[in-house]
Amino acid sequence: MSHPNLVALGTIARREIHRILRIWAQTLVPPAITMTLYFLIFGGLIGSRIGTMDGIGYMDFIVPGLVMMSVIQNSYGNIASSFFGAKFSRFVEELLVSPMPNWVILGGYVAGAVVRGVAVGAIVLVIATLFTDVHIPHPLVTFTTVLLGATIFALAGFVNAVFATKFDDVAIVPTFILTPLTYLGGVFYSVKLLPDWAQAATHANPIFYMVNAFRYGLLGVSDVPLWIAYALMLGFVVVLTTLSLWLLKRGIGLRS
Repeated sequence: MSHPNLVALGTIARREIHRILRIWAQTLVPPAITMTLYFLIFGGLIGSRIGTMDGIGYMDFIVPGLVMMSVIQNSYGNIASSFFGAKFSRFVEELLVSPMPNWVILGGYVAGAVVRGVAVGAIVLVIATLFTDVHIPHPLVTFTTVLLGATIFALAGFVNAVFATKFDDVAIVPTFILTPLTYLGGVFYSVKLLPDWAQAATHANPIFYMVNAFRYGLLGVSDVPLWIAYALMLGFVVVLTTLSLWLLKRGIGLRS
């Protein structure tokens, strides 16, 4: 017989995945359209005039960044909106008073967000094959980077949802923090093109390390050592998991 906690974990995760699939026109199609436009405009029209970046064709260069950007945005947005919706509908209180441990609640929601992030990333990667030849010389690095990136921003989205008091609060972080960090994380350019002060600022951006780790997985090149990128990502997972579980334990922003 399955352990009750595993049954509960699977139930929450399945509910989240069913929600993603039920409203696929909102969860999967828009990012596919958006990224297709990025490939057409930046990769096709502008990229043909730029030529190469770090000795790599510009279209090939932006593929890892665009995939990671879609993974980050969708894993974050999924859990932020879903868990805040649970708060708004008040059924999160039923989860908190149930015998389920907090790690089950957190794990179920994070699993759903990671599935959406990875699914959208896979869709964008397939779209990229329509514009350029996609090779994956380091598949393990590619997969683990996407998995860790999706997990990090799923946890960050959970923290956002916990502290949010209205739907507008869910959009503040993606708009004013997440989007700027993503665009300044080396998605469209090499950090080597920047002046020294801008390079130093970019190295303080965690998304920069995720994009470069994924770029190594797809292209075999990176502006940062791979071990630093992994150490940073694993550190974020530990810190954000600890914070999320503490927030659930204290019931901050959840209990009325």
